[in-house]
Amino acid sequence: MSALRRLCALLALALPLPVAAAECGDVTWEGARYTICEADMARDELRLFLRAPGAGAALGSFRNVNEVLAREGGQLGFAMNAGMYHSDRRPVGLYIEDGREVSGIVASAGPGNFGLLPNGVFCIREGRADVMETGRYLRESPGCAYATQSGPMLVIDGALHPRFLRDSDSRYIRNGVGASEDGRRVVFAISDAPVNFDSFGRFFRDYLELPQALYLDGNISRLHAPALGRSDLGLPMGPIVGTVAPKD
Repeated sequence: MSALRRLCALLALALPLPVAAAECGDVTWEGARYTICEADMARDELRLFLRAPGAGAALGSFRNVNEVLAREGGQLGFAMNAGMYHSDRRPVGLYIEDGREVSGIVASAGPGNFGLLPNGVFCIREGRADVMETGRYLRESPGCAYATQSGPMLVIDGALHPRFLRDSDSRYIRNGVGASEDGRRVVFAISDAPVNFDSFGRFFRDYLELPQALYLDGNISRLHAPALGRSDLGLPMGPIVGTVAPKD
């Protein structure tokens, strides 16, 4: 049983929470606290959001995404920022929304965390979602309905990124996503205090027991989790990922 499922089982015994509340929870591991949200791809609808239909400007906030979904009779279940972006909020690297490629893939090394190879792609398909190292994505061409590229990879086939240092003093609030081998279980995590890459990667590998995980971002990391009474504010974001639920 996953860490989040264990947490939700205990909560269910403690008080009568609505089903949506079981998606997200707070956990502490190695002295650091994280908020994790889990999607079951056999049940949940998971999507990426960048711009409103017919609009040029990026949505930029959870509130704006909810306004778009409200026109469809839906709302965000939970959501978070979904990858790095330029100053005008254009995605850095691959971005696919509703089957349309908005931004092309970047396979070369470069400055910053994105260019710390290997980086990777979060790919959403019918009934599954996968975290794939960029080279694997290029080899397999999986045909994603939605995809966002970011970096570095945190966990690759059960191994930590080779450049991570256990005692690194580079610590930030960080968020990322991991996926099971069958693509059904997807877990998003955000740290509630600064952590380094090694600790964050081991959280996905050793605590959440996920073989593939991808870093999404650091300083701008934000979470929307209404079941926890949380919707982080801040400067406008680029890509946003979230589950879609029926509107209350």
